[in-house]
Amino acid sequence: MALRLFRLVVPSGAAACKAVSPVATAQIHTSAVRNLRYGWWAYALGERTTSRFKENSKIISIDGNLACGKGALAQKLADKLGMLYMPEPDTHYVDKMTKEKVPLDKAFNGNCSLEKFYLEPKASDGNSYRLQCWMYLMRLLQYSDAVEHLLSTGQGVILERSPFSDIVFLEAMFKEGFIRKQCVDHYNEVKGVSICEFLPPHLVIYVDVPAEEVQKNLKASGKVCYIKQVFSFSFKNLCLIFSEEAEVLAYNATQAQDIERVVEDIEYLKFEKGPWLEQDDVTFHHMRMFMEDKQRVANMTCIPRYLPEVTVGAHEFDAAYYAFKSLPGKKYAEGYNEDVGDKGIWLK
Repeated sequence: MALRLFRLVVPSGAAACKAVSPVATAQIHTSAVRNLRYGWWAYALGERTTSRFKENSKIISIDGNLACGKGALAQKLADKLGMLYMPEPDTHYVDKMTKEKVPLDKAFNGNCSLEKFYLEPKASDGNSYRLQCWMYLMRLLQYSDAVEHLLSTGQGVILERSPFSDIVFLEAMFKEGFIRKQCVDHYNEVKGVSICEFLPPHLVIYVDVPAEEVQKNLKASGKVCYIKQVFSFSFKNLCLIFSEEAEVLAYNATQAQDIERVVEDIEYLKFEKGPWLEQDDVTFHHMRMFMEDKQRVANMTCIPRYLPEVTVGAHEFDAAYYAFKSLPGKKYAEGYNEDVGDKGIWLK
């Protein structure tokens, strides 16, 4: 059975990060440059992860309603703490990982549209659930990039949301009637077999903005307004769950603007709970091997279940594959495509 089409021809997740240390390269004759990835030999020759960790070697997730100021808070905190800021992913996150000069068509990016969701959230073609399913995968890939960056460099990462908090959007969509109960069951099954492979953030910062204010901001921007009180409650309940395995800080919109206070609160935290404390160099080694294998990460979201919203038939899959291969520079591996100006191919 052919499942939801996913295009993933990405390098190591480090390529998606903005501030990554230079990677050594290997080259034979004039062939395309190949990045040397972390592997078993690196560990056998003595490369260890814990020696890189410092005080701010943490994963921090900024959560909260739409239009609550998460991005500004995350950016300022990253600057203050010397951490890497990774903005919230969009539907074209894979294009950024593969460094596409121009974003590819939505047919190669989940076949979903955020703009269509804003205009027609109850579209009969299943766009709303495809979007939700695709965005969960994008958050999963970004989170794997964040963990890989942390383990590779020791530099902490600050994210806007994470795959752990993504479920609040699903709950809001279902309660507003945008998706079916079968979609909820499918999502829960996908998340159940995938999220267990990841450790939660060290710290979750929740920005609590009243739903009425969020609705006002969204209406002003012309976007659909489906965020009701239940959405805020979902985030608050999620924070209670997070508190069992991660540190949690909560602020209102005004308090979140006081960066010095937030930094001071973070410095007071002892980070004495959660599965990160149980890890050592051996488990970090296996974790790093897993996080850099993006195809393996993506495969966890593809399960053999028929669901009209996300299932792709064999003929449709075949057509999409050859359509992708017909794009400029996609027929062969990077550096071997004459149609985009690659030279000396016969010498490679």
